[in-house]
Amino acid sequence: MTVTRRSVLVAATATPAAGALLGASGAWAAEAAGPGGRRTLPLRDGWRFALADPVGATAATGEYADPGYDDSAWREVAVPHDWSIEQTPTTEHGTTSGTGFFPGGLGWYRLAFTLPPECAGHRISVEFDGVYMDAYVHCNGTEVGRHPYGYTGFALDLTGLLHTDGRTPNVLAVSVRNQLPSSRWYSGSGIYREARLVITEPVHVARWGTYVTTPDITAERAVVRVRTDVRNESGAPAEVRIHNRIVDADGRTVARTASTAAVTDAATETHELTVARPRLWDFTDPHRYTLETELSVGGRTTDSYRTGFGIRSHRFDPDEGYSLNGVPAKLKGVDLHHDQGALGAAVSADAVRRQLSVMRSMGVNALRTAHNPPAPELIRICEELGVVLLVEAFDCWRTGKNRYDYGRFFDEWCERDATEMVLAARNSPAVVLWSIGNEIPDSTSTAGLAMADRIIDAIRAADATRPLVIGSDKYRRLPAKGSAADLMLAKLDGLGLNYNTAESVDALHAAYPRLFLFESESSSQTSTRGTYQEPEHLNTGENHAPGRRATSSYDNNLASWTMSGEYGHKKDRDRKWFAGQFLWSGIDYLGEPTPYDVFPVKASFFGAVDTAGFPKDMYHLFRSQWTDEPMVHLLPMSWNHESGATVEVWAYANVPSVELFLDGTSLGVREFDGKRTTDGRGYLETTEATGDDKTVTDGPYPGSYTSPNGSAGKLHLSWRVPYRPGELKAVARRNGRVVATDVLRTAGDPHTVRLTADRASLAADGRSLVFVTAEITDAHGVVVPDAGHLIAFDVRGGALAGVDNGRQESAERYQASTRTAFHGKALAIVRAGTRPGTLQVTARVAGLRTGRLSVRTTPARQVAATPAAAFPPDPPAVPNLPHADASYSGRPDTLPAAMLDGDPATGWSNGFTKAATALLPAFTGARPEDWVSVDFGRTRTFDRVAVGFTVDAAHTLPAAVTAAVWDGHGYVPVRGLQMDWAGASDAPTVLTFAAVRGSRIRLTLTSAHPGEAHGAVRISRLDV
Repeated sequence: MTVTRRSVLVAATATPAAGALLGASGAWAAEAAGPGGRRTLPLRDGWRFALADPVGATAATGEYADPGYDDSAWREVAVPHDWSIEQTPTTEHGTTSGTGFFPGGLGWYRLAFTLPPECAGHRISVEFDGVYMDAYVHCNGTEVGRHPYGYTGFALDLTGLLHTDGRTPNVLAVSVRNQLPSSRWYSGSGIYREARLVITEPVHVARWGTYVTTPDITAERAVVRVRTDVRNESGAPAEVRIHNRIVDADGRTVARTASTAAVTDAATETHELTVARPRLWDFTDPHRYTLETELSVGGRTTDSYRTGFGIRSHRFDPDEGYSLNGVPAKLKGVDLHHDQGALGAAVSADAVRRQLSVMRSMGVNALRTAHNPPAPELIRICEELGVVLLVEAFDCWRTGKNRYDYGRFFDEWCERDATEMVLAARNSPAVVLWSIGNEIPDSTSTAGLAMADRIIDAIRAADATRPLVIGSDKYRRLPAKGSAADLMLAKLDGLGLNYNTAESVDALHAAYPRLFLFESESSSQTSTRGTYQEPEHLNTGENHAPGRRATSSYDNNLASWTMSGEYGHKKDRDRKWFAGQFLWSGIDYLGEPTPYDVFPVKASFFGAVDTAGFPKDMYHLFRSQWTDEPMVHLLPMSWNHESGATVEVWAYANVPSVELFLDGTSLGVREFDGKRTTDGRGYLETTEATGDDKTVTDGPYPGSYTSPNGSAGKLHLSWRVPYRPGELKAVARRNGRVVATDVLRTAGDPHTVRLTADRASLAADGRSLVFVTAEITDAHGVVVPDAGHLIAFDVRGGALAGVDNGRQESAERYQASTRTAFHGKALAIVRAGTRPGTLQVTARVAGLRTGRLSVRTTPARQVAATPAAAFPPDPPAVPNLPHADASYSGRPDTLPAAMLDGDPATGWSNGFTKAATALLPAFTGARPEDWVSVDFGRTRTFDRVAVGFTVDAAHTLPAAVTAAVWDGHGYVPVRGLQMDWAGASDAPTVLTFAAVRGSRIRLTLTSAHPGEAHGAVRISRLDV
């Protein structure tokens, strides 16, 4: 028998989720046995893990739960752990684009540890903040419980099952089963949140046993009501003294009280304390207090329990909107899924803080946990940063959206999971709303009314101080009176709308004056960092060419249900009574890669920021509307374009006037008009028809969103600039004074890898993270926007935790030591080592100057004991030659490879059709120009190309064709080009030219009818 043995030194802690010291002695430390009797042991290190079945079709086998099972061949991992993100994206094992092409399966975790004799007579439980999903927990061979839902925490009593002699190992075994598809987005798999042992005396505060409310707040005082749930598991009645003390952020006691209760098995005691001149929790001053609860019996302390809380008031009013501490405020919100990019679902406070800090810099003050209860770390960091939370329970009820999702468990578990969601978050000042679900199919059915009652009753039993809402796509039209959809709204305080038009929002406000309204999902336009397409179109087509699957950053790529970011802002801005919006989404997430459903596109396009944490242009649109500090941002983000091109340049700004300069020469001043909403709030906007709302059929701007004040306009300024290399500079002025600038410079050849870190130091605890950005720059430090070099990262004094570049279409692994740059950038997430000193990061690219970075690491009280995982190198890519490519492919079934397959029925086309949206009509229009190419992977002679052009209702012959050959450095135009046009559709048109050596040939095709439905180009066959 081989068992991983772990002796522990458990430290006294003041909260159920606090950390603990690990040691080798197996005895209580003197400092650990201080007053209080409550101790926690984080279960982070020493776990053994095995992926028993990558599909999860087989049931959990009992032998792995046997404490004598030999797990020495299993891999050692640290918890939080996500096994899915470690895998290579694949189409096997039941994966889909919704999962990001990452497998799930059946995994097992085992942990062996010893407990000292001092634990005898204590109550011992194990707590998990989240296990995805369908977890079974065994202790020393006995099944102690099951928890199906992957997004709520749970605790299991281990008392009586554990050895406490300091010698005999105890074994926890956890089976985790994630059969795919179990979610509509990337869920991750495993014990992906924190776990711990909790050791208490028989008389103790119950789990989540304090409930703090502030029913009366004035400037002079705040009444703090504390309800304490006491447990007595000693078997004999006890007189328990319950003492509550409130401490401010500086450690000063500001209120205290105590009482005594006779407790047989359980009792609840309520205290009211008064805090003089309370410091309120707010967006800009998120001050928190700590409640210290102490239980004692016969003068001996049996438990100490800490609860963080804040003092604040808030209100959602159907006519006045939202206010915090009496001050009106729009919810400037984002929706976020729980993954952390390259780290997957494995929660890290450092990663959460970085994500939320980026959001905060965009002006965000609110977050919706889409579509599930969050990790405790997210709640805590929102408290720290002054971000209010809408906490959501479910993405489905009984009727599921995927075969293996929560619908299987709803009837048995919904009340317990809703209660756990509330208990875990109800004391947080950041939490302002509870949501019973998102886009629930059952919510507009008669059966769903009873389901909603179960959830609502469970939530209100645990907390009656916050409004209840639902996030819904079911109310884009008014429901019939007396229908299930209508009756559902009577149960709720507010309604979150997903992608409603302004017209429908106004109709709902008139029809349901009792409800407050907000947008739980707004915009959902898609974009790829650094990609730009057809700004003259309000809704462009998607590029389906492999390797080029991306979407435009001109706020103009929309799905059938979505709207532009500008439209969402205007709709929210103009309605005082509208509480605000939650942008779908703040950050790209893994899975659900709309508008593409093909390998290897594995991340969404909805975010204002990509998965690597790099802002897209949409970030700057929201920053211009949500922040007051003067700013201006130019897009495109770079100034490298083709010679002769005319570039549509936009500026997002929150100041009235912007002047654009090219190499010091003014290209003109553009200005916003100062306007006011009907209730008197000021805003900046151009005045012009926008063409962004076909539902507007009258007034001064038919076809354009028109504000209730009668005006229409855009939230950006624009210039058309003939391109030439140099410096493009935006100068923003307010009252004639320069208050902000943005500068773009043409990049030269790649020269250096530049590294920058998001922090100057971190703890040498084996867990803290530093996020290192790698940029490919020219000799003058300008990022090269088309750089796609492979970057190899090396770390000394720490370890790589993951790599990313924000690209949605990529088969590269996140858990790797190399990453290609995308539009000149990549990210290395680096984990600290366990020795103080210096952490060194090196980034190497063949032919470029190496990037180096040092970060100071400082001593830590606790350090990780589980070694960091070593990443195997990625296998080299094997090219499939000859390889056809194109600048653009209009449909999934008209890809470049079809030109070479010998079948005239298939072919490449740049023709596309965009479906109508709620606001915009369907659109089809030929692109002015595109290219196709063939790469042979070796040097050869080119002198002739035969092309089969299709002529039909959607395609015509190109107006012009040019050819160029790759000489190893760039494409060189051929000489003496002659064309013999074919007389029939798909017959070969032959191009001949002077013989030239190269490895690739490219044809550039100009449309004969640009912008018209029949002007696209199709090639059924290409022979070289």
